[in-house]
Amino acid sequence: MSAIDFLDTNILVYSYDIVDLRKQGIAQNFVDQALDGAFIISEQVLAEFASTLLDKMAPSITPAGLTRILDALGPIRTIATDAGMVRRAVEATGAYGLHFCDGLIIAAAERAGSETVWSEDFIAGQKYFGITVRNPF
Repeated sequence: MSAIDFLDTNILVYSYDIVDLRKQGIAQNFVDQALDGAFIISEQVLAEFASTLLDKMAPSITPAGLTRILDALGPIRTIATDAGMVRRAVEATGAYGLHFCDGLIIAAAERAGSETVWSEDFIAGQKYFGITVRNPF
C-alpha cells in the first residue's frame, strides 16, 4: 500500500477562493480526491482553513456557511494533533528554520506516514524529515 499524501491549508482555501480560478480548479480536484480518501489533512489544517475563510472571505462566507462547508469536508481523513507532534514541530523548526505552524504540518504529515505534502507555502522539492513538498500550482 502506498503512502497517503498530505494537503496543506492553502489547497482547501483555494478550493473556495474565486479570485484565481485556475488555482481554484486545481484545488477543487485535490479536495474531491481527498473526499474519496486519497489525501489526509490535520486538525490544524481545518482550523487554519476556517480562520482564513472567516477572516478573509467575509462577508461572502458566514459562520453558518462555513459550518456547511466543514460538514461537506467531514469525510476527509484527519489526523489529530498531540504532544508528540508539537515536540516534532519544534524539532522541524530547529532543523529547517520553519515557522512553528509549518513545522506542525510536517510533523502531522510524518505521523500520517505521508511521503508528500502538497502546498505552495514551502520550498517545492525540499525534503523535511524525508517528506517531499510539491507545489500543485
